[in-house]
This record gives sequence, C-alpha cells and structure tokens, in this order.
Amino acid sequence: MEINVLYEDNHLLFIEKPVNIPVQADQSNDRDLLTIIKEFIKERDRKPGNVYLGLVHRLDRPVGGVMVFAKTSKAASRLSDQIRRNVIQKQYLAVVRGTPTDQEAYLKDFLLKNRNENKVYVSSYKNKKAKKALLDYKILESKKGLSLLKVDLHTGRPHQIRVQLSSRGWPLYGDQKYGEKVNKTGQQIALWSHSLTIEHPTKKEEIRVDSQPPAEFPWSLWKSID
Repeated sequence: MEINVLYEDNHLLFIEKPVNIPVQADQSNDRDLLTIIKEFIKERDRKPGNVYLGLVHRLDRPVGGVMVFAKTSKAASRLSDQIRRNVIQKQYLAVVRGTPTDQEAYLKDFLLKNRNENKVYVSSYKNKKAKKALLDYKILESKKGLSLLKVDLHTGRPHQIRVQLSSRGWPLYGDQKYGEKVNKTGQQIALWSHSLTIEHPTKKEEIRVDSQPPAEFPWSLWKSID
C-alpha cells in the first residue's frame, strides 16, 4: 500500500488514511494502518530495530482523511495532552441525505455505546454511562437530495458524527450502520477527515494539515471542494 505523507518532521507524521482500513489491529485480523506505516518507515529509513509510532487518535474503519501520528514518546505525550484539553481542531466533510433544518448549528448529545452490537445510541444525560458529544456543522451546498456539511468536532466519541446527524434524520450517504433504510450495501460512507490543526509538540507553533476527499461520487457533486 502506498502511504500518502502529508507532512513529516522529527516528531510528527501526518498521513492520509485510506478508507476501509482499520487504524489498529482488531478482531478482523486485516492489515492495520499502524503496522503498515511502521513497516513503511522501517523500509524507507532502513531502520535496523523497531519503529516507534504513537497512536494518539483514531478514525472509523470506513472513514478516510488526515491523521497524525507521533514519532517520539515526547510528541505522543504532548499530543495526547492536547486532545484531553480539546486543543486539537478536527474538521470533517460529510455528505448527508436530506437537508438539515438550520444552515449551521451546534449539536449536543449524550451517547452510549453498545459494545455487543458495536453501535452507539443517543441516550439521556441522566445515564451516568453516557458521554457528552459536541459538534458544529455548516451546510456548504445542497443538491439532488444530498447536503455537503463542514463539521467541527469538539469531542472524539466513537461514531459521533454518524450518530448525531442520523439521530436527527440526516444519515450520512453510504452509512449502512446508521442509515440502513436509505443506503445500499457497497456504498462508501461519505465522511472525510478534512483538516487537523495542532500545536507542534516542541516548536509551540500551530500546524494545520488538510486532506481532500477523492474526486468520485458523491464528493464530485460539490464545487465547494477544491
């Protein structure tokens, strides 16, 4: 697999995650991204020993786009701290079925994961096991029964964007888990990690790295995507 490196220095590695690849080893036993990138670095840099690569955040298996990995333990620790403090800015592009009620809005829910089903549900705030989920969205374009949204994610809950939008009647295009009534088997989910903005772990300067979705349907519908 070809690794698309978006930015790299001694502490950080930003790559474009391919769709339908697990970020780390799971029960499927399919090749995972973390292992693939370690092997890529080992071969490229001719490293004799093990390659250190810190996993500090995740993307759902069917989702593609920009991800950042830590190349040093110092970077991993400082990036993890930024995530805990909500310093890292995560922006996604999403194509949903229908048109959201408001042009832009702030969504707040409490989400509960059913581990047996590997599915997340909107729950009551009174449920102590439910976790708060926050995001902002803005409609960029709408056509042919679909809408392109820019989503700023403020918490990193499992399946968060998919659940929060589908619970309001706007399932993502291609999402069979949370939009099984309107999506068909084989359709690729239209959710893309578009940009990550972090504070560099040693230079203390802001770094933003972008990734564009593929030029195929439904992404090809939108003029907003360069």
